[in-house]
Amino acid sequence: MEKINIWEIEGTEFPAGRRTRVILGQNGAVRGERFCQGYVVIYKGGGIPAHDHETVESYTILKGVGEMEVDGETQPVKEGDCVFIPAGQSHSLHNMGEEELHMMFVYAPDIIVDHWAQEQSGELK
Repeated sequence: MEKINIWEIEGTEFPAGRRTRVILGQNGAVRGERFCQGYVVIYKGGGIPAHDHETVESYTILKGVGEMEVDGETQPVKEGDCVFIPAGQSHSLHNMGEEELHMMFVYAPDIIVDHWAQEQSGELK
């Protein structure tokens, strides 16, 4: 058994107002083989900028409220909601509440997606 506590993963702070901890995957605390899983804390007023990639993905909202956009369709999201994102579709998530928004993402295959480097460089906002 391989076990890790997500709060022990330092993660990466992103300019758009969030901390992402990759649990399983190529750049994760545990090496994933077929998928990537991470835990994201989006601060009040923060978000994940619109981006797309070749992987399918899901976002599961664990705490808080936000606004999710997938392929031009925008919907409110809250604790317990799970959104499936088909490959190649633009998507974003923004915290619309007064508290932190916590979410878990899963995508496959387990590549390192380009949008993280693009956001860190200022290309995505």
